[in-house]
Amino acid sequence: MQEPDTQSFVVKIWLEETVEEEGRAKWRGHVTNVVSGERKYLERLSGIAEFIMPYLERSGVNFGAFRRVRLLVLRICGL
Repeated sequence: MQEPDTQSFVVKIWLEETVEEEGRAKWRGHVTNVVSGERKYLERLSGIAEFIMPYLERSGVNFGAFRRVRLLVLRICGL
């Protein structure tokens, strides 16, 4: 039985070197919501927070404007 207002996620990440960009590695991975089974594939680490934040906000967590702006900047920078 799941606790109220509890979320569980599985995050799997790895560095992937591409043939086109030999010597340069990129983060890849996926994050999965354990209860719903919803999964998002990642090409940057900020995708972890992008996936998890809406679940937490629905549980009443308020991240505020600063956190949202920081996440947007990370996305624009490709991190």
